[in-house]
Amino acid sequence: MKDPEQTIGKLIDSQGVAFLSSLDEDGFPNTKAMLPPRKREGIRVFYFSTNTSSLRVSQYRANPKGCLYFCDRRFFRGVMLRGRVEVLTDDASKAMIWEEGDTRYYSQGVADPDYCVLRFTAGDGRYYSHFHSENFPIP
Repeated sequence: MKDPEQTIGKLIDSQGVAFLSSLDEDGFPNTKAMLPPRKREGIRVFYFSTNTSSLRVSQYRANPKGCLYFCDRRFFRGVMLRGRVEVLTDDASKAMIWEEGDTRYYSQGVADPDYCVLRFTAGDGRYYSHFHSENFPIP
């Protein structure tokens, strides 16, 4: 892969779903389909909205290790990113990714206590395309 940032960035931006994994109290992975990230910084940092009361939030608070996966079914290629997830509840982070219409999920608006942000920071990844996989670091 010549330019991971461009190749993987294009793949990510064309997907309507992301798969985010956490670890439960027994160390088993738990994977959940999520709406695409609200914001991303290259292929290193991704921001998602979710409910503070969710199972994932409690799992990330106990163990921040996570995995993020994007799959392009049309061309049968995908990227797995390994990293850490932070649960952000500060006003600035919540306002940063708030979108019009989010009140259908968080009735009290951006200040809703059940609204928080997950910030996934990748450390490395693995890309699959054309029957070939390759690992890559993320600086």
